Amino acid sequence: MKDMGEASVILGVKIIRKENRIMLSHEHYVEKLLKRFGYFDVSPVSTSYDANTQLKKNRGDLVAQSEYAQIIGSLMHLMNFSRPDIAYDVGRLSKYTHSPNNDHWAAIVKVMKYLRDETKPTSGYVFTLGGGAVSWKSVK
Repeated sequence: MKDMGEASVILGVKIIRKENRIMLSHEHYVEKLLKRFGYFDVSPVSTSYDANTQLKKNRGDLVAQSEYAQIIGSLMHLMNFSRPDIAYDVGRLSKYTHSPNNDHWAAIVKVMKYLRDETKPTSGYVFTLGGGAVSWKSVK
């Protein structure tokens, strides 16, 4: 084992130390994700998903299934670590990972555009007692 000093990034989460607090940021992960899949220069949107969108099982040809699955996996990582606001969207879209069509792609593009727009950090806390959460808060 080798001591490499204080960690600055762990699993895509940047650790920022200021005074007597520690902040975690996924901003650079989002930027890297958007650049990797070609959505960095898209026009941002203020909402990530239209609840009225009726996604249905694909009965036609697959449309870039491998890339769709990679994006869904990256979004799941982001959702689990720091972006619970996209959990509903990712849950809905992940159902179609095995066979996406153009409608599914349009919905995933909207999530990517939302990530481009949404730069305000979310922070919060969880108090636990005996291994269970007793109080929590999440704010922008």
